[in-house]
Amino acid sequence: MNTTSPSQAHVWPSHLSSVSAREGVERGAAEAVESRASQQAQPLRLLVADDHPLVLFALDNLIATLPNMCIVARAQTVAQLFDEAARHAFDLVVMDLHMPGDGYEEGHSAIRSFQREHAGKPVVVLTMDDDARVLREALELEVEGVLSKRDRIDLIPVAIASAMAHEQYVGPSVRDLLEKAAREERHAHVHQVLSRREYEVISYYATGLGVTEIANLLGRSVKTISAQKCSAMKKLELTSDIELYRFAIDCGVVHAETPE
Repeated sequence: MNTTSPSQAHVWPSHLSSVSAREGVERGAAEAVESRASQQAQPLRLLVADDHPLVLFALDNLIATLPNMCIVARAQTVAQLFDEAARHAFDLVVMDLHMPGDGYEEGHSAIRSFQREHAGKPVVVLTMDDDARVLREALELEVEGVLSKRDRIDLIPVAIASAMAHEQYVGPSVRDLLEKAAREERHAHVHQVLSRREYEVISYYATGLGVTEIANLLGRSVKTISAQKCSAMKKLELTSDIELYRFAIDCGVVHAETPE
């Protein structure tokens, strides 16, 4: 006997799902938007495109439960997407970032072409891609939403509602990935800018150790440690110890303490 609860029914298959700390808030926002939108006379008409039948099936099941939305056409290639867009009236497209072109452009180029041909129609992108550069480029195309297929599928109505309100939505998994990539890039930049000893000094200093303690720990003079700290801060364009501490956390030199 199937005992799946309603809250578990509309999720990606297990290999596509993950849990986000922000899901509760975002699901609540989705429910509020759905409640208001359900009062509209005509549901939003969606065009969905993905080369994985399982994803299309999951989207079908989700949208079928939402009275304020309906799927008017489906596509599994970029060529089919353009054909269906030409044949059907639609309000928004939900599309995979990577689909076979079948003679059309693929990836970011396909999105650009779609935006040119269907100007004003919001685009919400779904993807399994975890390359921060690829995701940033998608966002720079000014699509209305980018979600990972690792996010819960019930966040898609949130992205759609945001898109129709002309607000860009970034899914929690994509946000986390981009934030992690940004920290790693800042960390790499610090290593490029600072000498090994300067990096060593600010790492210890950012943990709360004083100049004298660091000098004793590293076997150097207080004057040397102080000079290396000042040199590091100058190179990083930091003007106070507070800025140094925040920068060290942001770029991953040290980690912020979290309450138990």
